[in-house]
Amino acid sequence: MKSLRPALFLDRDGVLNHDHGYVGSPDRFDWIDGAPQAIRRANDAGYLVFVVTNQSGVARGFFDEAAFHGLMDHIRRDLDARSGGRIDDIRHCPWLPDAPLPQWRRDSDWRKPAAGMLIDLMQTWPVDAARSLMVGDRESDMQAARAAGVAGHLFAGGNLETFLTPLLQQEFQI
Repeated sequence: MKSLRPALFLDRDGVLNHDHGYVGSPDRFDWIDGAPQAIRRANDAGYLVFVVTNQSGVARGFFDEAAFHGLMDHIRRDLDARSGGRIDDIRHCPWLPDAPLPQWRRDSDWRKPAAGMLIDLMQTWPVDAARSLMVGDRESDMQAARAAGVAGHLFAGGNLETFLTPLLQQEFQI
């Protein structure tokens, strides 16, 4: 059995990148200051790093699943090039109860504020929930963290590395 590790769950839009509204392509992706370095710092501290993101832009027809995955591939490559950081896994929820596109119209326990994405990652990876944290920019992120049994931290903007460093230091006293 693998030993349990702490995890850093990150919302995407508003935490990793500036939220320009339904970001679905690399040309609209703009890193939050310190985000690549924050991810690398978490990697170096032994955290698994996950992105958990509602993506109703798919359900609204602004971009498709292939564009979402293409953007996430771009983010991973750019992250590695900028800081050597690594995202271990990604979960997204494209479903929306009142979606304009019928194939995406449904309620889902993955859509934050529900905790389905976090729970799925904790069932897939050797996560120590008690030592893990979620960083998000909305109350729905904090609700998902609470429902998953993970400490939630509301990011109001600024430099993500500056925000995250004391949280990681609390855990590892580095």
